[in-house]
Amino acid sequence: MRVFVTGGNGFIGSVVVRDLVSAGHRVVCLLRRGSRRERISDLPFETVDGDVRDIASFRAAMQACDAGIHLAAPGGWSHDDSSALHDVIEGGTRNLLSIAEERPGLRLVIVSSTAAVNASEEPRLFDEAAPFTVSDPGLDYAIAKHRAELAALAACQRGADVVIVNPAEVYGPNDTTLGTAGNIVEFATGWPVLVCDGGTGVVHVDDVAAGIIRALDHGRRGERYILSGENLTVRELATLVLELLGRRAPIATVPKALARAIARLAERLHIPVPFNPSVVPYATRYWFVDSTKARRELGVSFRDARTTVRSTLDWLRAQRLV
Repeated sequence: MRVFVTGGNGFIGSVVVRDLVSAGHRVVCLLRRGSRRERISDLPFETVDGDVRDIASFRAAMQACDAGIHLAAPGGWSHDDSSALHDVIEGGTRNLLSIAEERPGLRLVIVSSTAAVNASEEPRLFDEAAPFTVSDPGLDYAIAKHRAELAALAACQRGADVVIVNPAEVYGPNDTTLGTAGNIVEFATGWPVLVCDGGTGVVHVDDVAAGIIRALDHGRRGERYILSGENLTVRELATLVLELLGRRAPIATVPKALARAIARLAERLHIPVPFNPSVVPYATRYWFVDSTKARRELGVSFRDARTTVRSTLDWLRAQRLV
């Protein structure tokens, strides 16, 4: 197939592009002028200079393709409260959906997040049918992803061929913006290691890429598929990192209410604190999910957390970041 990809130079997108090329597909990447492309610079693909926020910059290129994969999103925790979340995640998704509605037969995979599934204050397992109840304004990314999914489902009702995938917290090599690898760095270097009451599904970037491509080929129109391995609490993740490093360090739990209050104050007053305040609204909740549907319908499997974290640590060591 000829596959149109947004965000193909990103952490997940670069693996998706590599896998598509390896499978013999022709890839067309929508990239902004001046964007970094070193993750995919060795691969054969066509480039369209444009932006998901500007539909005119890519309409013709996308209409000439058989399928599309939408991964573009602001990268890194520092962008979580940016207005770009609305423009890129919601607006960009609506632009691609409008073209999918114009092109019968064009399949579009929207890469969302388990952040758009749901969260809880205490450990609880969610699947694709869970109602979204997140409302904290500190969770802008989750809310933007949820709204983009609502737009995708509405487009399906109007005839578009759309499938949604929801990766959990993605780890692995080449996370150059330290989007999730930054958590590992903090656990590997902190004294004491600070954690809070919360948790998430953990998944390897290669398994996410495989799930996205399987959704392109085998996903059912209008369905969501959670892509996730093991669910770990923040403390369990920190303990695993220390164990794999052979490092002895005390682990201190910061009470949830205190962590949220400090994070809000630090961001408002630009006060330095020994953790990333943008992570706190997510880290103090549980985003535990069930990936049974993806395993059953897409035929994908997911590495265990130990293998996933070890892979990330190996890369961080090679980069001399831990």
